[in-house]
Amino acid sequence: MLLPSTTTIGQTNLLNKIESPKDIRLLHRSDLDQLAEEIRDFLIKSVAVTGGHLGPSLGVVELTLALHYVFATPDDKLIWDVGHQSYAHKLITGRRDRFHTLRQYQGISGFPKVSESEYDAFETGHSSTSISAALGMALAKDLKNDPAKTIAVIGDGSMTAGMAFEALNQAGDINKNLIVVLNDNEMSISPNVGALSSFLSRKLTGRTMRRLKDHLVDRLGQLSNVGENILTVLKKSEDSFKSFFTPGMLFEALKFDYVGPLNGHNFEELIETLETVRDTQQGPVLVHVLTTKGKGYEPAEKNPGQFHGIGPFESETGKAKASKGSVSYTKVFGDTLTEISRTNDKVVAISAAMVAGTGLNDFAQAYPERFFDVGIAEQHAVTFAAGLASEGFHPVVAIYSTFFQRAYDQIIHDVCIPNLPVTLAIDRAGVVGADGPTHHGIFDLSFLRIIPNLVLMAPKDEGELRHMLYTSLNHPGPSTLRYPRGCGENVELGSDLLNLEIGRGELLRKGKDILLLPVGNRVHPALRAAQGLEKLGIDASVINPRFIKPLDSELICDMASSTGRVITIEDNARQGGFGSSILELFSRCGLSVKTSLLAHPDRFLEHGPQKTLWRNSSINSVAITEAALKLMTR
Repeated sequence: MLLPSTTTIGQTNLLNKIESPKDIRLLHRSDLDQLAEEIRDFLIKSVAVTGGHLGPSLGVVELTLALHYVFATPDDKLIWDVGHQSYAHKLITGRRDRFHTLRQYQGISGFPKVSESEYDAFETGHSSTSISAALGMALAKDLKNDPAKTIAVIGDGSMTAGMAFEALNQAGDINKNLIVVLNDNEMSISPNVGALSSFLSRKLTGRTMRRLKDHLVDRLGQLSNVGENILTVLKKSEDSFKSFFTPGMLFEALKFDYVGPLNGHNFEELIETLETVRDTQQGPVLVHVLTTKGKGYEPAEKNPGQFHGIGPFESETGKAKASKGSVSYTKVFGDTLTEISRTNDKVVAISAAMVAGTGLNDFAQAYPERFFDVGIAEQHAVTFAAGLASEGFHPVVAIYSTFFQRAYDQIIHDVCIPNLPVTLAIDRAGVVGADGPTHHGIFDLSFLRIIPNLVLMAPKDEGELRHMLYTSLNHPGPSTLRYPRGCGENVELGSDLLNLEIGRGELLRKGKDILLLPVGNRVHPALRAAQGLEKLGIDASVINPRFIKPLDSELICDMASSTGRVITIEDNARQGGFGSSILELFSRCGLSVKTSLLAHPDRFLEHGPQKTLWRNSSINSVAITEAALKLMTR
């Protein structure tokens, strides 16, 4: 696993003496290797308990220390793209004693968070935002005559997104003092794909580059005047030589000074280069750093995808601790899609750098010619799907709810206006747990239900998920399938697949006193609440709407008018969500019934266990029962 220390400091624990980056700048450079080793050991043991994004953070320990060693943070602004790789940064910026609360309820966030530390210059969670934010800061500093530096650290996976290049394009045009550090480990979550990734991987170490250049200079010097002329040109433009053999030509074309590639685990090389950039910078600079994801921990180096984001594990072996519960919604989705595709050769699947995360591994292996990983490019994924659909295929775009937010215009403009048969598989809908506000999928019902032509479904359990996917793939227009993170209700899946009638709900329980209208993963908690209410003498009806759009207006209005009391329950924001659609329905039908809307409040929810967040937002069985009792007294 970790190699024993070979430094001269012996058993001295450097990490316990680091309260801020100012303490790191007091260290001798020879001490930094030991500090890096201690940080890795701390991270492995800590994340083994809490879970988290271990692999990315292990890969940038030396880079993190070098950046804080060279630059005067927090005056110099350091912006981490996504934030998966920020654990070492958090550890040395005053959060060591709280690190055991990482991603725990009311503990520190797994991402940079401005409220936690002055060293967290910008809040992140989605990829490819760092260069844009850093450019805005750099320009603001220029307007204020502030000489402090601005540094964006972005991974090669994030560099596949268009937003990164939009920012690079403007940065090169306005020529401000922006430093971009490209952390290149050839991995995002799934292995990087695409021409850009291949281009960035044309790497030569600094030593190899120097040997090649020295050899070429020596040979040209032995030639006649022709060789001398060529040598003169090369000496006048060493950058052109470097760019010919490295990805530098791409960034030079965007008017960035390109530096690298550097060994991201060599302190001398990192510090000397960053100091040179700091002291001589004129305009935008891109520093290309080569790192190893999971560096220093053998299980993570061998399986970087698994350790990108991992739950609690055995630190000695790297084996994940056994989790309890039934099969996950994601697994059922992936298995069902693969099953359907055996007899439907028009089905294609699309991922945005989340192949395993969205359950598409088996599909990709079974039907490689019908599977496409487009990289971190959600907008492109949706419009790419529209192109496939226009030629007779039925694409399934599997993306987390929070990342579908990035493709909203494409859903409207390229899929729904032309009414194309595209299935949007919305994974991680509702609260997701430890990743927090940037990853909770609590807005999709609100922003999707207003789009014409779009059918919106939410299964009550993993069995119904199978039927809804089958229904979606038989629907001639656009549809969405919304399902939560985690395990299902442990229901019998069955072998038959049903083609559900679009817009038809399901009456699960008929009662005379009150109507419960839960959506998706709130159906079973509502059924349990109805059973509890029965013991209290209250007879509750429960409808599983199945379809948020179109609604089963007849069934809902009939039951609402007969009971006179309605409670809607959803794992979504209250504003504009399912409950709002029910109020709109009652208004259209001229119904006047007592209605209570249970949903997430109008604020961004912090990280924490799903059950805790459901309880806090009053959408669990206990809260449904209490809301029903309160409504009965009105």
